[in-house]
Amino acid sequence: MNLADINTLERLLKSEGFSFKKSLGQNFLIDDTVCPAMADAACDPNTGVLEIGPGVGVLTQELAKRAKRVVAIELDERLKKILPKTLGEFNNIKVIFGDAMKLDLEGIIKDEFADCERVCVCANLPYYITSPIIMHLLESRLPIDSVTVMVQKEAGERLCAEVGTRDSGAVTVAVSYFAKAEILFGVDRTSFMPPPNVDSAVIRLKIRDEAPIKLNDEKGFFKFVKACFAQRRKTLVNTVSNSLSVSKDKIRAALTELGLPETVRSEQLTLNQLADLFNILFD
Repeated sequence: MNLADINTLERLLKSEGFSFKKSLGQNFLIDDTVCPAMADAACDPNTGVLEIGPGVGVLTQELAKRAKRVVAIELDERLKKILPKTLGEFNNIKVIFGDAMKLDLEGIIKDEFADCERVCVCANLPYYITSPIIMHLLESRLPIDSVTVMVQKEAGERLCAEVGTRDSGAVTVAVSYFAKAEILFGVDRTSFMPPPNVDSAVIRLKIRDEAPIKLNDEKGFFKFVKACFAQRRKTLVNTVSNSLSVSKDKIRAALTELGLPETVRSEQLTLNQLADLFNILFD
């Protein structure tokens, strides 16, 4: 079944009385070049793929053609009638209905991909939950090699930005700590039904074997980073002082020790500089 054909998709959805839910960020791909490119970038015949939010199975089909096994996690139980029709021809797909933020993903990976050489995540993520899902995947330290996902273009640019540049933010720092991020290609809004109001991008996060910086306290560092970027227009001195109740004199002294001006903004600091500043302030 060619799910990238808009007429086929519309007939299928109409036959099951299915309607889109804006609250779930449901926009189904109808560009037949996007999913094959995503699948090619994500996996090979020795890979187990965890897909989050398969929708009607457009990407799932392409993953199943290339990967050893695919486990798709879907929140919308209305798709229980549709997915057997769209994925029935494949014997290497398992669909689990539930919330990816609440399921035991590590257990699923262990149970379902024991005979796979590697495991990756590949997904067309709903825009409203992009960052929470990505951070959940990274912070859970799942036994995965990479995360290849389609996200809103602006979100992708922020996630893949270099720490210390204007586009970077707290989530950029977190992603850079756990993975090496890159934008693979852009996806026009007309590639979806119904079309969203923004363009998209496919990004890949290659999970690091070890952290690129040394920290005294990992959890404390991420709390510090969130504080740094809480008020982007203010200087780092004011932002950190206001958010974490650290004296401005202590922050200024730490910046001087690192050779940084007291007027510096958080977005201007590299990952190493943020780590060094944190270690000095909270040693």
